[in-house]
Amino acid sequence: MQIVIASGKGGTGKSTVAANLAWSCAQEAPVTLVDCDVEEPNLHLFFPGKHTDTPVTRLVPAFDSERCTLCGDCGRFCRFGAIAVLKDRVLFFPEICHSCGGCALVCPNRAIT
Repeated sequence: MQIVIASGKGGTGKSTVAANLAWSCAQEAPVTLVDCDVEEPNLHLFFPGKHTDTPVTRLVPAFDSERCTLCGDCGRFCRFGAIAVLKDRVLFFPEICHSCGGCALVCPNRAIT
């Protein structure tokens, strides 16, 4: 059986429900509890035992300034605000990039890989 606690605004009790449900089910059978919160995984604080970290690699775009004409298509496309096209350069904020690759798809000059 798989049970998923997902979605909802921060602070609504998702981790509390997941922790209590896992503890309750563990009284009857082995349980694997996985905290997939990418910003603040903290379920490990509730339970002693073996904890494993798995490194995650994500791709971020590379900008070729020789090909870029500063048209702004990439900046307009990025709904997360990770790309700002200025008069003389492109600013990229990798910490808010979601690695969707859309910026590369809309670039008419293939300046983004």
